[in-house]
Amino acid sequence: MATSRAGARPRSAASRRPRAPSRAGPVAEAEERWAAEVLAPALARAPERREEFRTLGGIPVERLYTPARHPVDLSRVGYPGQFPYTRGVHPTMYRGRVWSMRMFSGFGTPEDTNRRFRYLLQHGESGLSIAFDDPTLYGIDADDPEALGEVGKCGVNVSSLDDMERLVDRIPLAEVTTSMTINGPANILWGMYILAAEGQGIAPDRLGGTTQNDILKEYIAQKEFLYPPRPALRLVVDTIEYATRHLPRWNPVSISGYHIREAGSTAAQELAFTLANGLAYVEASIARGLDVDDFAPRLSFFFNSHNDFFEEIAKFRAARRLWASILRDRFHAQKERSLWMRFHTQTAGCSCTAQQPELNVVRTTVQALAAVLGGTQSLHTNSYDEALQLPTEDAVRIALRTQQIIAHESGVADAVDPFGGSYYVEWLTDRLEEEARRYFDRIAELGGVVPAIERGFFQREIQEASFRYQRDVEAGTQKVVGVNAYRTEAPIRVPRLKISEAARRAQSRRLAALRARRDRPAHARALEGLRAVARTEDGNTMPAVLAALRAGATLGEIVRAFQDVFGSYRERSMY
Repeated sequence: MATSRAGARPRSAASRRPRAPSRAGPVAEAEERWAAEVLAPALARAPERREEFRTLGGIPVERLYTPARHPVDLSRVGYPGQFPYTRGVHPTMYRGRVWSMRMFSGFGTPEDTNRRFRYLLQHGESGLSIAFDDPTLYGIDADDPEALGEVGKCGVNVSSLDDMERLVDRIPLAEVTTSMTINGPANILWGMYILAAEGQGIAPDRLGGTTQNDILKEYIAQKEFLYPPRPALRLVVDTIEYATRHLPRWNPVSISGYHIREAGSTAAQELAFTLANGLAYVEASIARGLDVDDFAPRLSFFFNSHNDFFEEIAKFRAARRLWASILRDRFHAQKERSLWMRFHTQTAGCSCTAQQPELNVVRTTVQALAAVLGGTQSLHTNSYDEALQLPTEDAVRIALRTQQIIAHESGVADAVDPFGGSYYVEWLTDRLEEEARRYFDRIAELGGVVPAIERGFFQREIQEASFRYQRDVEAGTQKVVGVNAYRTEAPIRVPRLKISEAARRAQSRRLAALRARRDRPAHARALEGLRAVARTEDGNTMPAVLAALRAGATLGEIVRAFQDVFGSYRERSMY
């Protein structure tokens, strides 16, 4: 089971003793009396469960947080909707409108997923989130021999503009925002979506949504890259520039910590590496000649929400404050919206267990609560059966209903940032910010994000954190209910959802028909035009991608045309 925890640094016996209050005064004196008169006799009667407590990310947790030890700096906490946005980007948060409930969905053929989308919209989902299969993520057409056994299995297969048109058939694209989890070939899938909307009579400036399009985290964590890092970064900047000029409601990049965390990072690493990637996109876009206030308001983020309730809340609050401060102080952003960190959250897939899978409903609820209390703008809740298979309709409905119960029955959406001012949460927010800034310094010493990727810095940090966590699980010091604690031998009874090879056969037939009917000379000219603009240093490739799609070029053909110019990439071993 892959999941995450930071390395635990040993502490001396002296450091484990309760710290003296940081300042004198009535609060400190009251704390001293409590420690002597109440705490000491209690410890003498019964020791605490462990000698030392730590967050899931390895940060030592003290017994008690008080204003004597950890005074709250109100200037750093601030107010909702006001710099530094620690307490949220909107003054009223969920009192005005609850977060978008956006369930990640995709399997089989475009028609299969289209039916699931319409099912979710009927049950109260407020935005679409497309999961693509591995051939699509790797830029491989469904009829390619490398796609055998994978078409439609872990997401929907989209190999052509025709497929995208079937995927969004009867979906009101001008009214529903769509998130597409696609990275290496994100520019191509985004082009398909733009043209599919055009076919419905919807102009690009009316489209709202997000392409994940965060290629830097692919080299760091998820490994679904197609080209070397530097030209891949150039393609991301192309989409930022194109969206800035033509799709003002679209978020061209969702800078994603989710996959960094799923690969085994700690919360602090997820925070630091995600923001470092975001800052790299800002720097590259400014180098292209864009003004920060023209594109920064459309950058969004995507985070993981894991099991450590308070650490996750603090991570989200620290992320907002860091982003706002850096955009203002380093990049001199002037617009308020340029400083906003707007983010989507998904509960931790790596925390879901195949053992006693019904317990994943509880894990997902805790994680979703942390995301909401941390101020997320949209949320996906994992289904309880995801450690075993693609979710069934019943499992997806329960996951969606979990969000709806939190929104409408729990009361947590009634107050803005209800943990704001908590001595523990504010201290933990500060601590995560400090750890992130230390990582920023290390990345800068290596020359920036791309050189750090090429030297394997991020990869080693995550591998070491993941190893330490797994070692603790196997030793039993980190308990995972149903896995190494409170196990049962009862058989797993989960309804199965199986995707047959029929999806590959159907997609292959459609591709054959597309290749037979398209204008071959126009198709060849379009791909050569794409190669020509790719050979330039900074010409925007998006118009050429759209032209190739209009000429009937498939996903795999466009990817290979880019690879003719950029080459492919093989990561060196980091072990």
